[in-house]
Amino acid sequence: MAKKLSTETTLIDEGRAAAAFTLEDSLGETHRLGDYRGKWVVLYFYPRDNTPGCTVQACGFRDRYETLQGMGAEVLGVSPDDGKSHGRFIDKYGLPFPLLVDPGNKVAGKYGVWREKSLFGKKYMGIVRTTYLIGPTGKVVRRWDKVKVSGHVGEVADELGGQG
Repeated sequence: MAKKLSTETTLIDEGRAAAAFTLEDSLGETHRLGDYRGKWVVLYFYPRDNTPGCTVQACGFRDRYETLQGMGAEVLGVSPDDGKSHGRFIDKYGLPFPLLVDPGNKVAGKYGVWREKSLFGKKYMGIVRTTYLIGPTGKVVRRWDKVKVSGHVGEVADELGGQG
């Protein structure tokens, strides 16, 4: 008998309050969603440090980071990797924004991105690449599901520019 995988969680719809969280970054500093009240937050969930797609995505945010900050946004990446892995990833690619450690995928679960996936016919639980744009009042303004990394950061910047 096959082992049943954990149940999937529900994505947060646009217009709804973003789920509160408290997570540490690679340096052990605490980040709470409430700390960013009054700012735009680009909260992106990615599967794993130093993998091809995740590297392209992180470097895309790095390359547009000043532009996004100029639009009043902070960028926060979240994955199941530990702080040491995040630190190496940040150092290797010169990432100017924090990567948050999500032990037990609790925050990923709150945001509905911890889901059943399949690779070569084998089912497993993992992060589905998803980005949330959270407005200054703490509500989800836009959500990108099953993100394709090519051109994604431009879409986020365009959305932020249209919010002005």
